[in-house]
Amino acid sequence: MRSFLVYHYDFHSHSLWYDQNVREYDGGIDEAVVPINRLQCQLDDIPQGPIDIGVEKHVLEEKEPEYPPLIQQVRNNMIKFSHCVLLTRVGGFYELYFEHADEFAPLLNLKKSRRKPSRGSKKPPIPMAGFPTYQLDRYLKILVQDLNKHVAISDEFPNDAPTKAKGEPAFTRRVTRIVTPGTLIDEHFMDPWQNNYLLSIHVDPEVLKKQSPPNQTPDAEMIPSILRIRRTEVGLAWIDLSSGDFFTQSTDIASLPSAIARIQPREIVLDSVFEEKAHSYLLSVLREEGHIITFQPHPERALTLNDWTPMLEDALEDLDAAHFKPAEIAAGGCLMHYVQNQLLGSTTRLQVPIRHQPEDHMSIDKNSVRALEIRSTIRNGTYEGSLLHSLKKTVTKSGTRLLTQRLVAPSMSVSTINDRLDLVEEMLEYSGLRQNIVGLLERTFDTLRLVTKFTLGRGDADDLLELSRTILTTSEISEILCEHAVSRKAKHKKKAPAENRRRQCLLALAKRFELTQPLNLAQRIQDAVDEEGLSEQHRMEDDAAAEMTGLAQEILGREAGEEDLKPLPKRIQPQPHMITPSFKSATDGREDIWIMKRSASATLEHLRGTLDEMVESKVQLEQSLRNEMGAESLTLKWTPNLAHIAHVKGKDVTRVASHYPKSLSSSKSTRTFQVPEWTKLGTQLDETRFRIRNEEQRVLAELREEVVRNLVKLRRNAAVLDELDVGCAFAELADGKGFVRPILNSGVSQNIVGGRHPVVEAGLEENGRTFTPNDCAIGADERIWLITGPNMAGKSTFLRQNALISILAQTGSFVPAEYAEIGLVDKIFSRVGSADNLYQDQSTFMVEMLETAQILKQATPRSFVVIDEVGRGTTPEDGIAVGYACLHHLYHVNQCRTLFATHFHALVDMTQDFGKLACYCNDVAEESDGSFSYVHRLRKGVNRRSHALKVARVAGIPEEAIEIAARVLEQLNPSVSVPTDAR
Repeated sequence: MRSFLVYHYDFHSHSLWYDQNVREYDGGIDEAVVPINRLQCQLDDIPQGPIDIGVEKHVLEEKEPEYPPLIQQVRNNMIKFSHCVLLTRVGGFYELYFEHADEFAPLLNLKKSRRKPSRGSKKPPIPMAGFPTYQLDRYLKILVQDLNKHVAISDEFPNDAPTKAKGEPAFTRRVTRIVTPGTLIDEHFMDPWQNNYLLSIHVDPEVLKKQSPPNQTPDAEMIPSILRIRRTEVGLAWIDLSSGDFFTQSTDIASLPSAIARIQPREIVLDSVFEEKAHSYLLSVLREEGHIITFQPHPERALTLNDWTPMLEDALEDLDAAHFKPAEIAAGGCLMHYVQNQLLGSTTRLQVPIRHQPEDHMSIDKNSVRALEIRSTIRNGTYEGSLLHSLKKTVTKSGTRLLTQRLVAPSMSVSTINDRLDLVEEMLEYSGLRQNIVGLLERTFDTLRLVTKFTLGRGDADDLLELSRTILTTSEISEILCEHAVSRKAKHKKKAPAENRRRQCLLALAKRFELTQPLNLAQRIQDAVDEEGLSEQHRMEDDAAAEMTGLAQEILGREAGEEDLKPLPKRIQPQPHMITPSFKSATDGREDIWIMKRSASATLEHLRGTLDEMVESKVQLEQSLRNEMGAESLTLKWTPNLAHIAHVKGKDVTRVASHYPKSLSSSKSTRTFQVPEWTKLGTQLDETRFRIRNEEQRVLAELREEVVRNLVKLRRNAAVLDELDVGCAFAELADGKGFVRPILNSGVSQNIVGGRHPVVEAGLEENGRTFTPNDCAIGADERIWLITGPNMAGKSTFLRQNALISILAQTGSFVPAEYAEIGLVDKIFSRVGSADNLYQDQSTFMVEMLETAQILKQATPRSFVVIDEVGRGTTPEDGIAVGYACLHHLYHVNQCRTLFATHFHALVDMTQDFGKLACYCNDVAEESDGSFSYVHRLRKGVNRRSHALKVARVAGIPEEAIEIAARVLEQLNPSVSVPTDAR
């Protein structure tokens, strides 16, 4: 780096100073002179050796460095983090260089430029592109969420004067964090309504080596069905870094896809051994579902619970390895190591791990999650039109996440379900209470994600205020619940056991709040943080961001090299001082805006008082100087280049010349000079401001530590708020939609009277139409319903609605029916609709058979199966054979509740000896004028006509084609009378 060093020695203060006038900054050539920096230093800080006074320093002939400091730091980081896209902080911008700029600038819609490594260098220009720092979230979203890339963020840290004096660059740039799809923490583009799970899978790789299963043809290897992998234990561990949620589960290989569908991870971590071809079978199955997979090096030692504890919110001495299976422990340890590597030294505090017991929850396999449209629709994968969309009456983000978790993993505990239903019924009966609770919940913030930011040292003053408001609101909610419980007890002293239990549900929730210490924290935050000052600071930041947005269109210096600037007129070439640096001194002369109240600490009280006195002294000095010299335009100010100066203009320029003949700068109408008294006072002001800002940061750090000390209590309180939110949402839904409380038991039957499909009903209501309800009494006497009838008459809707009613009931919601008594369902399987999978070389029929195979192998007598049109993807004869085989297996082997819809009417005759199989159908009502309407209500019996030609006509098939189809149908099946209007 070529520079001039001028040293100054002050004999009065015995201080040594040097001015550094840099013409080459650490990022490359900068034609404009950087403003002079005045840096105080000690004698030991001065570069040793002979100094030629008044003569330019000779540059020794040395070998040309590979790159200038900035570019070399970038190159080093790109090599070290070769698996990541590197974003490097340079002043007010984040920049990409080399091949990253070539590849990603077009994808990010950024202008790509080239810069020479250094003056006179023979190396080729370096590609580069950049964007302002305040747009980081926008581009992270594209890179991480849309392109599924790992992004390494390299920030800049100012080197101190001694380091720079030794020839080091002004900034050191090092990677502070790696952002991946599964390790998002507080990015603004995160979906606040969904968890962002990172999942680790541990399985013995030797079990999964590719091999032909016995009694199967080699062609079976072409279809990656996980059902053919040998049964083996799989350990799962998944976390949400943004909320601190931590779960584990042990499952088997056949149930793995359904477990993953329930968790819905954003990223999956696998042992790198699965990259090998011999172990690629599991990988092919996971990739078939489109999951983002990251490989973790194989651990050098066996992983234990000790690998978990550094990241848990409590040092759990009683965390017993016996509570977790070895595969879960290994998966959790792998997950912890991965997260630590991504956070690069930062530590978070996860919640106590919860072991997901499959037997405690209804299992909804991956095909059923999709077919029943629980989280998204089948056709286009959108949220609108899904079950979750129709149920979402929650008002908090974390409450919505809890609702989603319950929908995909309904409870198998009758007592747990009844506790949830009690809460819903209480809120339904007392609508005023519900409205009060909902109004207060709307004032709360996402505590789980807030406190996680503090565990990583990222929480700011705004987060503290949001947290304090949430704590105070939680206290109000607790008081309302207690008052209601007392009121209920006074009014209803003697009631039935069920009523007495329901009366206690809100009091039980209120008792779970832990508020003493959190309330002290909230009061401490309210007493410390200055909301008005914080608002003013945000206003200034917004103004600066708006200015930067316009400026970014003009400043080419950060995106363009020397060659790009040559054609531009000098007046519009960018100046370096126009770019806001990433690091600013606390005493840079900015307007005094404080984020902490002066009463936040005794030190702040003293310093703010001292500052007030100094500001008053400045006003007095300024007035005194004006009076002394008769210069009303005189102002005392601070500038980055000249520090503390006095400034006059107009006629006052000549009046001050006799008092201060030496000027720092002057023009015809202005004059700038130094006033020793102001220089001394200004230095004291700067020092006091610096100490105030340091004390504010110290107070902020103390508050952060106090949040972390209350971490467990805050998370427990947040969990209660989430339960209240879901309970109120279900009550609101029941009130508006006419849902009823289901009766749950341990039997294997269900009796639904007037059942409705919640999503279809909502859609019909929007169009002014009415949904036709249907009964469904299935179980001990009639274990299988074989349903026939015309297309478009509602068979598929009937199948889905009964599956959804079971899910809603075990979730803890009221259900869309007039009456519902349901025996607990352990697994729900839904095989409705099919599509091919050409990427995996699977026909529509093969996909259908894969889904059916999963049902026949996994359904139990407590399961509920809905099957629509199995066997339709092949010839009628083959389809009938497959359909009958499925019915036979479900009836004799699985023995589960089944709704089986078909157009293969021969199945009715073939299953007449199935004593617990009943036939039901729906119809078409035809009028004399040829018009018709569908009768959606089911009746007992068989309908052997599918009325496909009516659907074809409604769909717009040409009449000529309809007539031909009618003639062919009559020839193929003379017993069927084709309506004259179809001939």
